[in-house]
Amino acid sequence: MYDDILFPTDGSDAAETALDAAIAAADAHDATLHVLYVADTNQPSLANVQGQVRDVLEGEGRDIVEEAAGKARRAGVETVDEVVQGGPSRTICDYVDDRGIDLVVMGTRGSRDIERIILGSVTERVVRNSAAPVLVVPPESDPAYPPESILVGTDGSEGSAAAVDEGVGIAAATGGALHVVSVLESNVLGIDLGSSRLAEAREQRETEALAPARERADERGVAVETALEEGDVVDRLVEYVDDHGIGLVVVGTHGRTGLDKRILGSVTENLMRSASVPVLSVRASGE
Repeated sequence: MYDDILFPTDGSDAAETALDAAIAAADAHDATLHVLYVADTNQPSLANVQGQVRDVLEGEGRDIVEEAAGKARRAGVETVDEVVQGGPSRTICDYVDDRGIDLVVMGTRGSRDIERIILGSVTERVVRNSAAPVLVVPPESDPAYPPESILVGTDGSEGSAAAVDEGVGIAAATGGALHVVSVLESNVLGIDLGSSRLAEAREQRETEALAPARERADERGVAVETALEEGDVVDRLVEYVDDHGIGLVVVGTHGRTGLDKRILGSVTENLMRSASVPVLSVRASGE
């Protein structure tokens, strides 16, 4: 399913946890692991060492990628490593396009402060712009792969359909148990919980989101458990993860930007901040 997996690293503790997940995923899919360090051109990096001008960041990056690549090779994973200069998020996305990367694995520090929400992190920018799915691994999570249970969140949109396809594919390739959940935000829709409109909304979500997911899973011979929940999307999905021992969450992203989105956060990005397990974001083709 995945032939080339990219692991961008900055050598942090968060990246170390993501490295374990990247190695495990590459091993499970017999994929080549690309270890990448981006020497950020937005930061001063030149230094005069014994009369010679050297790029300190490039030297530091070389040490980081060699250590990470060495760990992957000792695990029996085919690995290539590279240090390049550029803006981190743009360079990572360009690498994805240029090398035909199928999956990006990144860490996150899990910070929830307002500055990070407004400015965004490298991981969030890659999630919004990468043509390949991005697996975000929280530092406190278990990086084991393949997951025993996979949760796909869907609302019937094109992005959700792509997430369902990805989740079904992972379940088919790894034998993991597949769960597909749709959350009806009745308060956002302005639906009175006791009204007939709620019943209509539930029926519509069943038809547009859950039924197609079951059909897609059936086509691939994958058993699936579906559920329709009500309430806040992130809260319900996080609760489902905890209640059902989920090891991986798969969701769609539309890649939209804008200050309002950065402040409020999308469902995908809020899940990445809240979930205790890795979250895989998938963009619909053509976006």
